Amino acid sequence: MRWWKAVGLAGVAGVVATGVVVVRAERRRRAYTPDQVREQLHARLAQAASAAADVETARARPQPAPGLSERVRRLFRRWSGRGK
Repeated sequence: MRWWKAVGLAGVAGVVATGVVVVRAERRRRAYTPDQVREQLHARLAQAASAAADVETARARPQPAPGLSERVRRLFRRWSGRGK
């Protein structure tokens, strides 16, 4: 047998094995009833919503902007430090 025949047979075997895997996955997917699929989707949605809510509560709250008096104090501190 020539080498190209062996390569061709290996390629065919690979295609067949891939087809078997795809068919098995399709059978597993189709084994669910529409109600089961709907329940899974609702559960995923609830999980994603709770995770998003957790992220929002964990964010740091922004601090208010400094007032005019605080800005003036900072400005004087800068000027007083430069003269030294």
